[in-house]
This record gives sequence, C-alpha cells and structure tokens, in this order.
Amino acid sequence: MRSRLAAACVLLSAALVQPVLPAQAAVRHVPADADAAMRAFVTTFWDPAKKYFYTNSDRRIHEHAHGPEGGLYTDFWWEAQLWELVMDAYERTRSAEYRRMIDDVYAGFVAAYPEFENDFNDDLGWWALASARAYEITRDARYLNRSRELFDRIWAFHDSTYGGGIWWRRSVRDQKNVATNAPAALTATKLYAATGDASYLERARGLFAWIKANLQDNGHVYDHLEGSGTLVKWDFSYNFGTYISAAAALHKATGAASYLADARAAADWVTTYLTNGGTVMQEGVNDGGGFKARLIRGLNTLVKEHGQRRYLPFLQRNATQAWQHRRRSDNLVGPDWSAPAPSTYLQSLTAAAAVSTLQIVQPDGNAGLQPENGVYEAENAVPAGIGGESSQPGYSGRGYLAGWNSSGQTLTFHVNVASAGAHKLTFRYAAGAGDATRRVLVNGAQVAAGQPFPSTGGWGTWSTAVLDGVTLARGYNMIRLEMGSNFLNLDRLDLSGPTS
Repeated sequence: MRSRLAAACVLLSAALVQPVLPAQAAVRHVPADADAAMRAFVTTFWDPAKKYFYTNSDRRIHEHAHGPEGGLYTDFWWEAQLWELVMDAYERTRSAEYRRMIDDVYAGFVAAYPEFENDFNDDLGWWALASARAYEITRDARYLNRSRELFDRIWAFHDSTYGGGIWWRRSVRDQKNVATNAPAALTATKLYAATGDASYLERARGLFAWIKANLQDNGHVYDHLEGSGTLVKWDFSYNFGTYISAAAALHKATGAASYLADARAAADWVTTYLTNGGTVMQEGVNDGGGFKARLIRGLNTLVKEHGQRRYLPFLQRNATQAWQHRRRSDNLVGPDWSAPAPSTYLQSLTAAAAVSTLQIVQPDGNAGLQPENGVYEAENAVPAGIGGESSQPGYSGRGYLAGWNSSGQTLTFHVNVASAGAHKLTFRYAAGAGDATRRVLVNGAQVAAGQPFPSTGGWGTWSTAVLDGVTLARGYNMIRLEMGSNFLNLDRLDLSGPTS
C-alpha cells in the first residue's frame, strides 16, 4: 500500500472533525440492516458496465487517485477488499446477484490489470488471498490457479534477511512487514487446504513463526523491520487482524493450541488498546479507512470457527455503533464509527468496512444507541498538530499526546453516552513546564475558556484536572480542547455522569 507512511501520520495528525448532528432515532443491528448497507454500497460505488467499484461516493477523482482512469476507480488492493465484501454478502445471503458479482469483480479487475502487475507484494498478496477465498466459495479452478500463481510470485521475495520473511516491495527491498507476511501465511494455509500440498503449510508456519519472533510482543503486533533491523512500532488494526487470521487458520490446519493462544493474545491486546471508549478507533481515510475491516474479520473468525465467543459482544456493539452513525441520506458509514459520517464524499474502502462488519457479524437485535465505556485515551482520539509519545513512564493505554504548545493545535474526542445531563470530565495530564490552561468546547459551545491544568513538577508526574457539570446530550457528543497557555501532555479523558 503506497500510503502506509501517510496513514501512520494520520493517526497523530489532523483529521476531519465531524459535524454535530441532531439526535437520531434508535436503530437495530438485524439482518435487514446488512441488506440495506450492502444495497446502499452497491448503488453508490458499483459500475456494472465497467464491472469495477468507484473510488469515491460522488464518482469524481479526489485524493488517493491510484486506480484505473486516473483514480476514478479503486486501486489495486482496495478492489481486492471490495471483492471480499461481495463474498461476505454472498455467503450471508446466497443471493444469485452477489454470486454473479464475484465473477464480475474479478473480470473487471483482470480487464484493468491483465498481468496483475504491481511493485508491492502486499498488494499482490491481497489478491492471492481473495482468490483463494473465491475458490473456496465457487470451486472455480481459475481462482485457485490465480492464487497459486500470485503466491509463487510473492514467495520469490522471501529470503534470510532479518531471519526470514517476505520483502514488501519488489523493486526496492526496504522493509519486511506484517501487511505482506501475515496475509501470505493465511493464503498458504488456504492453498494447503485446497491442494493438500504440504509445502504450503510449511511455508505458512515459517512465515507466522517469523512474524511472531520479530514483529510482536505478548500480543502487541508491530508493523515492520527496516534498515539494519530497526523495529518500527506503528499500531494498525489490520496488522492485528491479519495476524489473528493467520494464527487461527494455522490452528485449524494443525490443531496446535499455541496458535489459538497467539490469536487470543493479539485479540485481547487490540480490543483493549486500539479503541475509542470501546469502539474501534478511527485510523483516518485513504488506506487507513479500511484497516478495521481486517481486524473485524479476524475477530469474527475466532468467534465463528474457534468458539471464542467472548469477542462477540465487542463485534456486535461495533457493528451497531457503525450503523447508528451512518449517513441517513445514503446509508453510508464514515471513517469514525464513534461519530456521524461527514457530509462530504466518502471513499469506497472506508464505507466498505462497516458494510463487511454488518455482513459477517452475528446480529443481536439490540438498540442502536451504544454508550461507550467512558475511558478515552488521548492517543486514540483525533488530534490536529499534536504528536504521540510514550517515553515518560506511568501513562495509560499506548502512550499520550505531547508537544502541545502552539495555536491551532487541537484535540477532539468523539463520545457516546447513555443519558443526557451533567457529566464529569476528568483529564489525566502532565504539566512539567508549569501551570497550563486549555479552552474546552462541547458540541461547538465553550464550557471553559481556560480550564486549569496545574503544574505537576515534571513530565513523568501525572495528575488529573476535573471539569464537572458539563451538559452532554444523550448519544453522540464532540468534546474539543484548544490551545490556551503553556505546554501540556494529555494522557486520557475519563467521562462519568450524569452528575447530581
């Protein structure tokens, strides 16, 4: 994926601030929602003549213009994800329409990329994986042949540098990452199941062992190795999702309990630390807009195929949360499932993440309002111009936001609460350069012109500042902090209420 570096920056840089919309009537996560979501997606993004999905909901060219016709249509790896979405819909409904679309998406892609030429092995890998799945569903030999051919092309870039693994790029051997190696391991297990060729299982086991040894620690899955072996510790939900999926597939293929333990360790880490109050965190747009779909897919595999039902409430709550925040004009969901979808154009990969979730997660029929758990880590919120850090001890979550001392730097929390009324906002912070203040706004209205954050005497010393009696609406609210005076590191927002 060409914009992985940009996606990393999106996590801790400026992002869209969602508008405050009127309270919505409760909805439910039921099969009819999945039908409506898929119909809306196909209506908006599918071109039946071209047999290809548009990049954007307005069918115009904007950013991330890497696909056919100057970017009017989705790029290489996005189309593979959307192909899997069609498979999700078919497996749920067994609809003849979606069965035809499985073949149509493939035909449209082959017309655009007849030789499947691409410099990125992860991009090729997504098509190898999706083709293997298409074979499982259809038993059409062309999909199995395609998967095998693409896997062989990817495997040619496996070597002993860093002790193993497949290189990300084909022209420049600059890194080895989870995004290339975990999907390859998953594909190899599928090819083993389809062909009985034990060499695929051996390769899958070797790839997973390499990832486990080099790119994870106690369930915390990192991103890649580069240079002389530098470990780059970016946190992306799709890395966790593909790692979980590969581990689960190997458990199924071998029966080894260790693989299920590996999958559960990663699932526990990601559902604890990569959330916004319990809702899967936003990771921006472009490539990042679709990352959470791979996480949901991995977690759902644990539930459906491996009896790990403890993750089911998390999946169901997120499915309902996403659908609750859809744009009512066209039933599309935006990049942040904790907030209403923006009124601007939406990208196909971003919108597809929620649609896939609704297709694959067992519906529970619960009410649409999904209050969050009240714990909002600052590093998982929406910063503008504030960077992440984890060098000072004593922080919660994955780290904290630091270097906040300039006009224009803001932090936005999207929160969902059970009841309207006065709430208590407790900010955990460090102010090592002396007393600081911040302006606080709720749903666009100022509630504190200069909320005080008294000096903590050092950056490794944490304290709390309380803003009580803040009126929040039932359901969605936007809490925004703007620059006041002096440096401030912010660790977390704890939300409680209504207060008396």
